[in-house]
Amino acid sequence: MRHAVWVPLFDELADPLAVARLAASAEEAGWDGFFVWDQLWWRPPVTAVADPWITLAAVAVATERLRIGPMVTPVARRRPVKLLRETTTLDVLSGGRLTLGVGLGSDRFAGEFSRSGDETDDRVRAEKLDECLEILTAGWSEETVDHHGKHYLVDAVRFEPRPVAGRIPIWGAGFPGNLKPIRRAARYDGFFPVNLTSPDQLETAVATVTAERGSLDGFDLVVALPSSTDPRPYSAAGATWCLTDFDSPTLRLADVQALVTAGPPR
Repeated sequence: MRHAVWVPLFDELADPLAVARLAASAEEAGWDGFFVWDQLWWRPPVTAVADPWITLAAVAVATERLRIGPMVTPVARRRPVKLLRETTTLDVLSGGRLTLGVGLGSDRFAGEFSRSGDETDDRVRAEKLDECLEILTAGWSEETVDHHGKHYLVDAVRFEPRPVAGRIPIWGAGFPGNLKPIRRAARYDGFFPVNLTSPDQLETAVATVTAERGSLDGFDLVVALPSSTDPRPYSAAGATWCLTDFDSPTLRLADVQALVTAGPPR
C-alpha cells in the first residue's frame, strides 16, 4: 500500500507557497503522493479557499517524486477542452506525475452548484462526466478529437503536447454502494470510494470492479482514513493507496505539518 497526504485548500492551507513547502516536506519524509481538494468555497467557519490547479503547479515545481493531483475534480463544472489543457500542462510540468481524480461532486456540502448556476441534477452531471472523459482520453492520445455529444462539441481538433506517458491515470470517485460510479471507474485506472466506513464495503467494491474488468491488474483502490485508523485491514481488502483524511473545519497547518513530518504509516 502506498500513502499520500490529502488536504483541503482551506484557510491556512489556501496559500499555494505554504502547500508547496508542505509537499516538499512530505516527499522528504517518504510519502508517495500529495493530493488536494477541488472546491470553490466551503461552509463556515472556512473562509479562504485556494484554486487546486495553481496550487498543484506550485507543488509540481517543489517536488520531484510525489504523485500529485486533484482528489476529486467535479468534472461537470469544467469545460472539457480547458480541463484537457490544464491536465496535460500539469502532467508535463510534473514530469508525468499527475493522477486525475474525477467525480460528480455534490451540492449538499456548500451549495457550490446551485449558488454558481451550475448543473444540480446528478443524472445530467453524470452524462457530462462521461462525455468529458471521452474527450480527455481522446485528446491525450495522438488522434484528432471529433466529439459531437449531447452536452459538448469538439470539432476535429488535435491537441498537443501529449502527457508524458501518453495518457493520465484517472481515478473515479463515488459512494461505495452506488454501482454506476464503480462501473465507470472500472473503465479507467482506479476507484476512490468516498465516505468509506469499513473494509467490508471496500471488499464489495473490489468484487464489482473485478467482475467489470476481469482483473485488478494495473487498477488502484484508494481509501481515505484518519491517521488514527489502522490501514492494514483495508490493505488486506484490496486497497493500494491510503490518503490522510483530515477534519477540514478544524484543520491547522501546524497539525498537517506534524503529521507529514512524522512520515507515512509503517
